[in-house]
Amino acid sequence: MLFDLARPVLFALDPERAHRLTVKALAVSPRTAPPQAGPLAIDVAGLAFPNPVGMAAGFDKDAEVPDQLLGLGFGFTEVGSITPLPQAGNPKPRLFRLVEDRAVINRMGFNNGGAEAALARLERRAGRPGIVGINVGANKDSADRAADYATMTRTMAPLASYLAVNISSPNTPGLRALQDEGALIGLLDAVFEARGDRGPPVFLKVAPDLEPADVDAIARIAIDRGLGALIVSNTTISRPALASAHAGETGGLSGAPLRDLAQQRLRDFRKATGGELPLVGVGGIATAADAWARIRAGASLVQLYSAMVYGGPGLPRQIVRGLERLMRRDGFASIAEAVGSE
Repeated sequence: MLFDLARPVLFALDPERAHRLTVKALAVSPRTAPPQAGPLAIDVAGLAFPNPVGMAAGFDKDAEVPDQLLGLGFGFTEVGSITPLPQAGNPKPRLFRLVEDRAVINRMGFNNGGAEAALARLERRAGRPGIVGINVGANKDSADRAADYATMTRTMAPLASYLAVNISSPNTPGLRALQDEGALIGLLDAVFEARGDRGPPVFLKVAPDLEPADVDAIARIAIDRGLGALIVSNTTISRPALASAHAGETGGLSGAPLRDLAQQRLRDFRKATGGELPLVGVGGIATAADAWARIRAGASLVQLYSAMVYGGPGLPRQIVRGLERLMRRDGFASIAEAVGSE
């Protein structure tokens, strides 16, 4: 109800300003406990998730409000992307609401306050309950991006429930080239060496705009290198038919128009991995039915972000309740049992 009242005010503001106000409001809100394990609990990569619904990276870029997000009912949250050095990102405006399409286009460019500032915040919350993944990236002007990922791994591994290696943002020139087979092997080897033998699981976030050969190569490398999971997928540079006046803006498209592409790419990775590797389904998930379809297609976990723009802070609990109903309706005793059952 409060979101319904606030939405016209927020939507009258520039999207990036509205986002900053939202983060600030969360930062000063009372902190509530993260959800407890319930009917939707699932173990992935050695981690016990109380439910499979997470907040995707991009909302809490600087690790300012992870505990407040968990308090909204998310089973986990992913902060970042965080880079070794602070960077301003791309010129503004760089964030656009496509209201008619229930979508968002962004070309933020890994804007964040850098590793040092985020590390201080994460150290202050050390020991608190809840699964908090840390999404790491490379600085735009870095001469050695693999070294940036290794640096971020060494820095953040002690405080991360899992590390998410983001090589799929379309808004940092050349970044997606790290998904190429040779570059990816070198990058992951550097990350695992920096992490050490006892570090947290490593997840890899991939783009939806991949060719079949890319999917097969990434799947093979992910299994060979012992990744904890693949996050499928990031935003898309493709443009389906859109109604909004902002449809022509450059950047990554997320929200409802990404749903079918992200769902298909998840199926592709499920087939390519043979179910050997957990998958995290992201892109266009706005309802319990969307989340359930992604789980049935092979996702052990799901994440959302753009849907929160339109659905508000009550959305995670709404999706969790809906998933419980759908799981019972279809006769499954657990989320793990339903994964890949379509």
